[in-house]
Amino acid sequence: MKQLFLLSQISKKAFVLTFCFLLFPNSFPSARAIANAEKDTLLIAQATTPTPTKKPETDTKSEEKDTTTNPKTLNTYNLEFNRSPIVGNRMRLRGIYSEARLGFTRPRGWKIDKQTGNVQALIRFQHSPSLYASRSNLTVLVNGTSVGSSPLNRKQSQVGQLLVNIPQNLIQDYNDLTVVAQQNNHPECSDPNSPDLWTEILPDSKITFKYQKQPLALNFSRYPYPILDNLGLEPSKIAYLQPKQVSESWLTAAGRFQAALGRSADFRPIETRMVTSVASVKDDERLVIIGTPSEQPGLADLKDLPLKISGGRVLDGSNNPVPEDRGVLIFSSSKKDKDKEDGTPILIVTGNSAKGVEKAARYLTQPDLRKMGTGQVVYADQIKDSTTPGVRQWPRYLPESNTFQLKELKTSTNGEAFNDVTVRGAGAPAVEIDFRALPDDNFLRGSSMNLMYSYGPQINPRTSAVQVFLDGNFIGGARLTNESGESRKSLKVDLPANLVKPDSKLQVFFRMNAREAFDKQRCVQPPDQQLTGTVHSDSSFDLKRETSVQLPDLNLLKFGYPFAAPQDLSRTAVVISKNPSVTDILTMLELSERLGRLSQSDAIKLDVYTAETLPETVKKEDNLVAIGVVSQFPLPDALNNSPGINLTQMFSRTSADGNVQTPQDSQGMIKQVVSPWNRDRVVLALTAQTETGLEKVRQVLNQDPWFFQLKQDTVLISSDKKDPVAYDPDAYQLTFSQSAPRVSRVEETTLLSKLSRLIQDNWLLLPLGIVGVSLLLYGIAQIYLKRLSAGERK
Repeated sequence: MKQLFLLSQISKKAFVLTFCFLLFPNSFPSARAIANAEKDTLLIAQATTPTPTKKPETDTKSEEKDTTTNPKTLNTYNLEFNRSPIVGNRMRLRGIYSEARLGFTRPRGWKIDKQTGNVQALIRFQHSPSLYASRSNLTVLVNGTSVGSSPLNRKQSQVGQLLVNIPQNLIQDYNDLTVVAQQNNHPECSDPNSPDLWTEILPDSKITFKYQKQPLALNFSRYPYPILDNLGLEPSKIAYLQPKQVSESWLTAAGRFQAALGRSADFRPIETRMVTSVASVKDDERLVIIGTPSEQPGLADLKDLPLKISGGRVLDGSNNPVPEDRGVLIFSSSKKDKDKEDGTPILIVTGNSAKGVEKAARYLTQPDLRKMGTGQVVYADQIKDSTTPGVRQWPRYLPESNTFQLKELKTSTNGEAFNDVTVRGAGAPAVEIDFRALPDDNFLRGSSMNLMYSYGPQINPRTSAVQVFLDGNFIGGARLTNESGESRKSLKVDLPANLVKPDSKLQVFFRMNAREAFDKQRCVQPPDQQLTGTVHSDSSFDLKRETSVQLPDLNLLKFGYPFAAPQDLSRTAVVISKNPSVTDILTMLELSERLGRLSQSDAIKLDVYTAETLPETVKKEDNLVAIGVVSQFPLPDALNNSPGINLTQMFSRTSADGNVQTPQDSQGMIKQVVSPWNRDRVVLALTAQTETGLEKVRQVLNQDPWFFQLKQDTVLISSDKKDPVAYDPDAYQLTFSQSAPRVSRVEETTLLSKLSRLIQDNWLLLPLGIVGVSLLLYGIAQIYLKRLSAGERK
């Protein structure tokens, strides 16, 4: 599965990778205007799981041998445009001048130069038959440099193609391919708003790389490379060497390591599997070996290690056993073929005791600590325990304080503080602000935003305005009334309480039009680049909110709640059976990776237990995730008494409505229930009747388009295909149900808020309450009047 990266930019020379669609499974982002009204920038993402359009047969893994262009053997890689779900079936350019921008990377370890390879771009296109050939053309630029052009002179919208060679000196780590269309439908004057001005770039266009692989840099100063390449065009493939005996310490170390990989990968996909020997690792995989030499006897068979392993012990440079409380990390490779320069990269996380292995794994999970590593060997001696962040300290979300400024928020592109943003042109793009409420936030009426903005001169005050949208809903705006422009003007906008969500986005649009209109007689298009609008970083927010959330709710799992509260996962424990299967382990690793992607902290404190070793304190105080098929389910008590669908016995389903037998049950089930040991905690069950069903659960955790559909409290996962393809959007069918009312509420609210919510939740009883109170008051009044009249008679 080949993919492209989402590139977002404020100017032509500055762009960074951005998290594409973690929060929306069914509505991928679309191409939007970036430069001005007549310049459309295509945002193409390396999706965690792309939803491919109808792919050509060539859209497979492209690793071919080519010896015709160079004496040395070259590899060929085709990067098709249709691998991005945003492209869809077309990429349309409209107007007199329009451009589309495509971002791509050069993976580490690829050598592309005059001697070893080249890069070509094949642009296939169709255009309007109304275009005037002598005044219309298509130009391709790479990183701002023109590399080829073609006239738009095809008749009857016939398909044309443009093949351009991209000079090797233009190729960088992050690259920007721009397709520019100059379009006219009249020999003298073209109406820029004419619908006849269009050109479509077809999705089977592609970029072809011919390159030579370079030796891998096995150095901890570049970690997580080569285990994970953030410039790669393919999913990172990780193979874990299965230990001789799966222990609790091994499970915890592997879970934390996989969670750290998920954080480093961000939206980039990872494919994980288990292997029983080094020889079974594929050429494009990276091998990870976790455990002591006694747990991993295969370590003794590895050759060319920088440290010796003998007698079930790791020896240091002086051939002395490494102390048991010291962790050891080793980078190595395994050569399967003597003719090859490189083999499979191997990361070894080991030590002479479980404590040493735990230290080595913790080193890899702490970004600040990893910066000190270098060379092929790192000893982890002293690793201080990091401070657990607050339950509501979520770096990617709104601050805990109810009053804050825009500069206190982080941008989604690079995670840096929000600075002043200026947009330009008549069709200026929106200034986007991630306004992610914490999952347990309950907003009240009265929240507001004080927008600080400026705009430049020469605008038309009758048709220009600033507008604010929240998730596409208009919530406020004002006219731009001064032809000379204004500086640091303020606009107070109310934030509707029912619209703010954990994935909300604010958009500020500057609708700016020049004072001069288009003069068709003289064919004069008024200039618009002098029109500017700025959103200032000292724009402020005043929120009215409280902590209140109802459980169970799988919709909150899309944001990691409650398992990612706090963000170091220290209140989450995974429980599996004493003798877990390979599917159990892979499901645990997939869950760890997903939680790693959804959280951000200086360390990872996720713990993994077996059913027999789960402490009572952890059972009562932590949120639990139970993994396993029904016959080996580690926490049966959590489901037996829960309402809704339960897989209580082999091929048997029970609910409040009855009991049925399902002898061919291959479905997987994700179910969240309130913990029977603590009403403020939940238990997440990842289960099925068979290993096949549990594998379906693992795929839902792995693939974004399915995972971000989760809702209610129970999900049944099925498939009609014998061997479903993981990235096929129709591979699995998800059935949702709300098996029980949300009986648990985690909240920190005032008595007035609790009373108000009680009335809102039970409003049907309000008339009865009013009648009852009225009768009570009437009775009291009657008794008082009777006593008063009796006293007067006396």
